[in-house]
Amino acid sequence: MPRVRKTLVSVIYLTILTSCPLSLAGAAPPAAAPSPETLRIQVLLDRLGFSPGVLDGQAGLSLERALKGYQAANDLPESGKPDEKTLAALDVHKDVAATVDVTLGDGDFRGPFVGPIPRSEAKQAALPAMGYADPTEALAERFHTTPALLRSLNGADMKVVQGVTLKVPNVLPASTAYPASFKPEWSATLASLSVSADQPRAAKLVVDKSDGVLRAYDEAGKLIAQFPVTTGSQHDPLPIGNWKIQGTSFLPPFHFNPKLFWDAKAGEQKQVLKPGPNGPVGVVWMDLDKPHYGIHGTPMPENIGRTESHGCIRLTNWDAARLSMMVKPGTPAIFQP
Repeated sequence: MPRVRKTLVSVIYLTILTSCPLSLAGAAPPAAAPSPETLRIQVLLDRLGFSPGVLDGQAGLSLERALKGYQAANDLPESGKPDEKTLAALDVHKDVAATVDVTLGDGDFRGPFVGPIPRSEAKQAALPAMGYADPTEALAERFHTTPALLRSLNGADMKVVQGVTLKVPNVLPASTAYPASFKPEWSATLASLSVSADQPRAAKLVVDKSDGVLRAYDEAGKLIAQFPVTTGSQHDPLPIGNWKIQGTSFLPPFHFNPKLFWDAKAGEQKQVLKPGPNGPVGVVWMDLDKPHYGIHGTPMPENIGRTESHGCIRLTNWDAARLSMMVKPGTPAIFQP
């Protein structure tokens, strides 16, 4: 299990808990050949707000949970399988292809790209930003997938260079008309993660430790979105209870204080890590009224639902960014066993 850290976020210096970032884009072995039909179902669920996490074209627990969420929201039997009734319901989106061709331009190479993220906080603090390792990692997060899946779609000799046209999961945002109140860098981040501007408002959030998902409900109690999450560990369990969102910090820095960690090494010093998608809390932190706890992103999207945290609720960066547009201060967050 990766080493877990605690931090103070943004100007309000909130103490938060999360995992140490590691990002080695391009280092993963090629994925098994994705199933086009499975990838299409994943893409549809992602677009509809029932995220399977990383889009990889593979059947598994994350897809099963996403299907159950979609089925529950649409009064279908909760089989967790792409059964006949579920496929019939999804058929209304039959014109949506699993993949789309995109041509890379200047915006895909702005960075900063910092190479593999070092393990040491002191070395991380010296980086210009906790940015992506390289354009391939940035492209993978933009399309909610992994470098390995991109290679599966485009060949092992795939080149990520300006002007090339690549096949990617079809999750381009329906709208990038973000609120004028958003800072330009946050709007740019949302666009870089293919998060659409038109998100529903959540009246409450429910996190179930038993099935590893966060559910968002509207005022009428209807399930409107669901995301896979990583929650807690034996050492730092998910704080069961009724909490509220206090506020949101976009592109937060990471303040490392070794005195706040049970696993800190002797001699480690305080450090400040600059913001970025590979920071320990990813691109966004939603603060809870439970001290030291929040809902946030991650530098390792492929690990969501597969590893542990120090009690906080961790999502992929794109899911966390999407969720942040659905909540406001005062939104209830209920954590259940």
